[in-house]
Amino acid sequence: MRLHTLYPFAEERKTRRRVGRGAGSGLGCTSGKGNKGQNARAGGGVPAGFEGGQMPLQRRLPKRGFKNIPFRTRYSIVNLADIVSHFEGQNAITLEDLYGRGLARNGSLVKVLGDGDIASALTVEAHRFSAAAREKLTKAGGAAKELAPLEEKKAGFNRFKASSKQAKD
Repeated sequence: MRLHTLYPFAEERKTRRRVGRGAGSGLGCTSGKGNKGQNARAGGGVPAGFEGGQMPLQRRLPKRGFKNIPFRTRYSIVNLADIVSHFEGQNAITLEDLYGRGLARNGSLVKVLGDGDIASALTVEAHRFSAAAREKLTKAGGAAKELAPLEEKKAGFNRFKASSKQAKD
């Protein structure tokens, strides 16, 4: 017995399309590529967005404005309902607890949202809290402990500024 014979079973496997094996195969002659032309050639075809030499739409449209995508701050979202279900009987929940249970990506910024109800007092550590989450935690007798955001992002920008200042001096 070999590993490749275990699964998927032979009858469940889709047979490979064999092109260029004669007229009787149904995919002989031009092998399903039609007659001549750019798409029939080896390595042929046009890239996505190609409009036959006409200026492509992507290049015709104006590009304006500031795009914040590379600089935006991303948060791992955690709902209060998830915290209550994963940490029953625990009073204080730290970032390491959230990372350990897989509720947030390791090393990411964490934001707690107010979806769910709290019966007991909880102290939760996170980088950000929504207004609803903060209100629910304080009403239940707990606390929302807001941590400073990671300094590594800011240090990255300042590092370049500092090096250019040192070069000038």
